[in-house]
Amino acid sequence: MLDDGSEELFEGIWPFIKRALILFLPIWVFLICWTMDVNIMISAIAAGLSLPLIQVFEKMKLKHQMNSESDSDNVIK
Repeated sequence: MLDDGSEELFEGIWPFIKRALILFLPIWVFLICWTMDVNIMISAIAAGLSLPLIQVFEKMKLKHQMNSESDSDNVIK
C-alpha cells in the first residue's frame, strides 16, 4: 500500500505543511550550506545526502501505519 497523503489533508493544514517542508528539504540544505560560505560542490553533496533522510522518514511512517493497521485487525478478530 502506498501512502499518498490525501487522507491526512482532512486533519487540517499541518499535514500539508509537513509534506511541503519535507519536499523542499534538499533545497533548504543547499541554501543553508551556501550561505555559510561552504563550497558550492559540498553544498550540493549535502543537499543530495538529505534525500535518503526523507526516504527513511517515509518508510518508518509506512511501517508504523502498517503495524497499527495489523494491530487493529488482530483486535477485531
